[in-house]
Amino acid sequence: MSASRPAAGFDLSAGLASTVRLHGGVPMPVVGLGVWKMPAGRTTERAVAEALGLGYRLIDTAAMYGNEKDVGAAVRASGIPREEIFVTTKVWNEDHGYDRAMRAFARSERQLDVGPIDLYLIHWPVQGLRSDTWRALEKLQAEGRCRSIGVSNYSVAHLEELRQQSPGLPAADQVEFSPFLFQRELLTYCQERGIQLEAYAPLTRGQRLDDPRIARLATAHGKSPAQIVLRWALQHGVVVIPKTVHVERMRENAGLFDFALSAPEIETLDRLNEDLHTSWNPDRAP
Repeated sequence: MSASRPAAGFDLSAGLASTVRLHGGVPMPVVGLGVWKMPAGRTTERAVAEALGLGYRLIDTAAMYGNEKDVGAAVRASGIPREEIFVTTKVWNEDHGYDRAMRAFARSERQLDVGPIDLYLIHWPVQGLRSDTWRALEKLQAEGRCRSIGVSNYSVAHLEELRQQSPGLPAADQVEFSPFLFQRELLTYCQERGIQLEAYAPLTRGQRLDDPRIARLATAHGKSPAQIVLRWALQHGVVVIPKTVHVERMRENAGLFDFALSAPEIETLDRLNEDLHTSWNPDRAP
């Protein structure tokens, strides 16, 4: 398949309403709003409400973020049918282990108060405990308390370990992914096994958006650098969850469906890789 076309199973024809099917058949929107570091309270609640009003249907939070309650309040107040909104949250490091993970999920469930969670992730691969945590997630899914389960910050080695220990693969792996951190091996591994790769910090937290090579593509397409970078990820078959509290940027980050990058343009962006991690590097996690 040409690099200028989205990956197999990644249909972008519905615009912001476009989804990809996770294994098990659960539809996941391909563009969402991340709420990492959004202050708890009115700031998060307003940002989520504005995103939903613009047509976003994927909201990504975590217990560690401290704003699950506000995400849930905005979802409930939106008037949008619950089944149309995809909510992700995550179990944090201190809650690894079977019993602790079960209790952590119950807390997130109460905080969100939106019914079954659409995607529940292991936030970080804590050594020695992640296998028991995964068993808890499998139990929660079997009970119908979450529709899909997955991981975050898992490298190929972590995924291989999980594959050896469990017959069930994660539905998704949420990692940092951008042209400057082009994790080609991980992307190929996940696509070959039906694991949906999802990008946090897809805009490098703003650290590389002034790169002149991106600027030239932005000018050529009449788009912003952020839109070029996000479209690049989509055309690699990667779900994106850029974070912003500004409605203008939410609108900009959603404007990805009326243009496409050519194969040479994709390759130009691929070559920007410099293994840039803007936060942590999970490859160092044993």
